[in-house]
Amino acid sequence: MPNIKSAIKRVKTNAKVNAQNSQVKSAMRTAVKKAETALVAKEENAKELLSVAVKSLDKAASKGLIHKNAASRQKARLMKKA
Repeated sequence: MPNIKSAIKRVKTNAKVNAQNSQVKSAMRTAVKKAETALVAKEENAKELLSVAVKSLDKAASKGLIHKNAASRQKARLMKKA
């Protein structure tokens, strides 16, 4: 554990940011999985789940959690299944 006050603060803020990023990334993965399963099963709410997944992918890419090309690739693969 650091002794310097600014380093202590950095540890705290890094932990907070890490928790927030993990939450957004996890929500993104969940949305993508739900959309994929709905598209494969041809459920009636698949289009809604697809739009939620696309939105969460864009959000993660804008925050820098995933690369924008990775988000684009995942969206393309989802759209192909639609």
